[in-house]
Amino acid sequence: MSCPLPPPRWRQVFGRLPAAALLRRAKAALRHGGVLAYPTESCFGLGCDPFNVRAIRRVLALKARPRHKGLIVIAASLAQVRPLIRPLSPAQQAELARYWPGPYTLLLPASHRVPPLLRGRHNKIAVRVTAHGEAAALCHALGTALVSTSANRAGQQALKTARACRRAFGQAVLTLPGRIGRRRQPSTIIDFATGRVLR
Repeated sequence: MSCPLPPPRWRQVFGRLPAAALLRRAKAALRHGGVLAYPTESCFGLGCDPFNVRAIRRVLALKARPRHKGLIVIAASLAQVRPLIRPLSPAQQAELARYWPGPYTLLLPASHRVPPLLRGRHNKIAVRVTAHGEAAALCHALGTALVSTSANRAGQQALKTARACRRAFGQAVLTLPGRIGRRRQPSTIIDFATGRVLR
């Protein structure tokens, strides 16, 4: 399976990032355990620092999401994913290149650093190197992977615009402007070890 989407062109997508002042606010929010809303492939996502347990708790509370389910993390590159997963062989890394960057979320063995709240009841973590230009550029500019779960309360429709996110979450979330991608469905989730498609 080859990824149909090319890697993001950084010089093109940086022009779509929030203004410098807003980006500084986003970095400060992450440092202090805040939650961001930002555009992804098919909807706006709620995100935070994947190693900040307080921030993860806030995301789960905002969504009213059960803790046992775990959360997805997106990144701009494999380098940003590495702290979250156990070491990969060269063959495994080559296999990942078939999926990433792209709309494929892979379940990989979680590193010991991953907070239990992030992986839920599982010993694997769901990660994706995104091909959505704005989300990838945001991860790159912030210098970190981001938790990425649909911006909605559990059981409700995923939000598609910054305005909808501001209405739903108000000051509890720093909402960044931008456009979602053209995908109608969320990312495909695959167990990397077995190839089993879970969503």
